[in-house]
Parts: sequence; C-alpha cells; structure tokens
Amino acid sequence: MDETAAARHGTALSVETKMQLPPKVTDRAFERLAEIGAAGSGKALRVAVEGGGCSGFQYDIRLDDPSEDDLVLEGQGERVVVDSMSLPFLADAVIDFSEEIIGARFVINNPNASSSCGCGTSFSM
Repeated sequence: MDETAAARHGTALSVETKMQLPPKVTDRAFERLAEIGAAGSGKALRVAVEGGGCSGFQYDIRLDDPSEDDLVLEGQGERVVVDSMSLPFLADAVIDFSEEIIGARFVINNPNASSSCGCGTSFSM
C-alpha cells in the first residue's frame, strides 16, 4: 500500500510497514459479515494483535466501531479494520471465515507467525 492509499484509508504507515503488504480479506469473511448484519449496525470486524496467549501474541477479533487511524478493508458493503499498531503483525495475512464440525469462526492465516497454538488465536513471531 502506498502513502496515497494509506491516506485514503486514514492510516499513517511507518517506514517498516511501507514495504509490507496489507492483510487480505476473503469473500467468505465478507459474506459472513453481511449475514450477521455488521454494516447495518454501523460496525466493522476489528482484527487486532495483543500481547498474551500461550504463544506470546493473540488475536482479538470482534465487532467494533472503526477509528480514525484504522486501515479499512472493504468488500460487499462490509468493513474489516486493523489498527496501526497491529498492522505490522498482520502484513500479508489472510482473514477468512471457517465453518467446521467443531464450530464456525473468523480465522487468520498469518505468514509472519513462526508458530501457533492449537486454539488458533495465539501465535509467536
């Protein structure tokens, strides 16, 4: 993402993130957001990275109000937002929605993670 695109999304990119690709969102994830009516309630899917979890970092995935410094990824009338602090951890990651026998959830395929926990929400770099 260049600086012009970053400005359109209200995101200031640091020197270290200028060369990194932003995360991607699958059609399946946007379809699930549309099914639950996120945009209709003015919400977006927030994907953030926090310290903690059994592997050092953990994902915080929830419906939230977008903030000014968020990177906004849009599709099918829905939005996924990533805060500027989490962006380097999610460079080139894929945000998807998975439905399995054990349950359905938003998942992150993160090429930056060197290992992850069996729970799928915790990782290390």
